Amino acid sequence: MAEYKDYMVRATAANAMIRAFAVTSKDTVEKARKAHGTSSLATAALGRLMSGALMMGDMLKNDKDLMTLQIEGDGPLGGITVTTDNKGRVKGYVRNPNVDLPKKENGHLDVGTGVGNGTLTVIRDTGLKDPYVGTVQLYTGEIAEDLTYYFAASEQTPSSVGLGVLINTDYTVKQAGGFIVQLMPGCDEETITKLEDNLKKIQSVTDILDAGKTPEELLQIVLEGFDIEFTGTMPVQFYCNCDKDRVERALILLGRDEIDAMIAEGKTVELKCHFCNKSYDFSVDDLKVIRGKTALKKYKRPEPEAPVITMEMVPDENGEMKLEASIDNSDSKDEESKN
Repeated sequence: MAEYKDYMVRATAANAMIRAFAVTSKDTVEKARKAHGTSSLATAALGRLMSGALMMGDMLKNDKDLMTLQIEGDGPLGGITVTTDNKGRVKGYVRNPNVDLPKKENGHLDVGTGVGNGTLTVIRDTGLKDPYVGTVQLYTGEIAEDLTYYFAASEQTPSSVGLGVLINTDYTVKQAGGFIVQLMPGCDEETITKLEDNLKKIQSVTDILDAGKTPEELLQIVLEGFDIEFTGTMPVQFYCNCDKDRVERALILLGRDEIDAMIAEGKTVELKCHFCNKSYDFSVDDLKVIRGKTALKKYKRPEPEAPVITMEMVPDENGEMKLEASIDNSDSKDEESKN
């Protein structure tokens, strides 16, 4: 048996009247789980959105294009943010990663309740002055149905999205992945009806993946009876491009007054990347050097994509209050759901 690897495939069918994507993303979602220490519920929600984002990223045309998906819900998870590109790289986080809820009567994780009511926003940054931003109301909060609704309402593209994350009893990720199938303009009624009949037969994406099926085989099930042409494959991975230089640029953007306040605290400031949870420490001496850079007359203001820093006072292990900051390093302006 070949060694397992996360990857994605794309295909067309019905004389290019259908385009389709499928991904297996177990290791990608597991890496995100380890980075954030997510509960089973948060892992399922984040894994679904990351898997969907990977396939949507493959729709981007240019190598420098970026896409960010943001879910803002009133459920206990709070919100989910994921960023991807067209190279199979994705990163993301859940605002409240430790939330768990009782399972549904059918034994599935209750992602819809965890997410709640709210909005799904897709930001597509293609390098133009203003990125494309599309926002829709959440349809169910189960992620796949919400992406299906987004494609129809915001991009006027009839689509079906199936996503799943299966969790082991030790909270690790057993399976993750999904598919996106879209109808192209001019698709005939016979093709539509045949595809709808196929989709009605699919009960569980994770059951298919857990049976050892590949992304190609997943699409062969979804597109049974159609002539399928696979047009490409791509490895996928959890990837965060944060580094200390980017964080320093963000600190400079805060301005001298904010940096002076940090220096006055007399303590090392710890900043954590929202997307990968990596910590960056800046000593008082480091902060003084950074403050000096804000005073340079020839200093060039950092690029707009520098990370955003959020600061707050939090208790340390001894109960004393300390300044802690987090970085939103976004680059652009047994569980599943299917529709």
